[in-house]
Amino acid sequence: MIALIGNLSRDLLPGQPPRVGGGPYHSARALQRLRVPARIYARAAEEDRAELLPPVVRLGTPTRFVPGSATATFAFSYDGDVRTMEVVALGDRWEAAELPELPTARWVHVAPLSRHEWPAETLAVLARNRRILLDGQGLVRVPRLGPLELDADFDPEILRHVWVLKLAEEEAAVVGDPASLGVREVLVTHGSRGSTVYVGGRSEFVPAHPLAHDPTGAGDAFSTAYIVGRNAGFGPVGAARRATAVVASIFSR
Repeated sequence: MIALIGNLSRDLLPGQPPRVGGGPYHSARALQRLRVPARIYARAAEEDRAELLPPVVRLGTPTRFVPGSATATFAFSYDGDVRTMEVVALGDRWEAAELPELPTARWVHVAPLSRHEWPAETLAVLARNRRILLDGQGLVRVPRLGPLELDADFDPEILRHVWVLKLAEEEAAVVGDPASLGVREVLVTHGSRGSTVYVGGRSEFVPAHPLAHDPTGAGDAFSTAYIVGRNAGFGPVGAARRATAVVASIFSR
């Protein structure tokens, strides 16, 4: 059993109606392909539940809605792998006392949309008897409205509770040498080129191929597929290769 927990978002793209986004949705896309025991915990403003939750539920993984007071909203566009993004609204911060009761899950994918969402004390509770994969958005995305900003002003205590850290290439450039972060496994994704796995003082590049469709959510799908592989007994590099194949299968449809 694995679990995914995070905020949903409303994504705004030019010339298109608003659509659901965030880790719970994009991870559900991966889990639809993987068909393994899993649970999803998705949060948004209660008034947005009817709009944002059904697309997640339709993908088939059992999903629990966690009522919140705000919904993260982003306006963005892509030029190839280059994403331009504006923060229109911020989602809720997860406090330790608000965590839902999770099943016995060895691996949990924590999918922040901004740095304020998952403080160290909440991750400490979640990490008890579990292995946490944290998306690097929870380290470097500045929780401020307007053009998306990245900086390294995160609480280093967060990393004590993280087993795997997934960083997009631009996030890795902000935090510095991935091998020096003190995290057991670090994954750096390089868009359509592939990823680099840092573990045990070594690094290995895992190649990929360009995706045929809008790559929004590819990072979340990769992270979820990675912990599914690790939970199944794959080593870090093997799990990254498997996750790369899963992402390709989703975004080539």
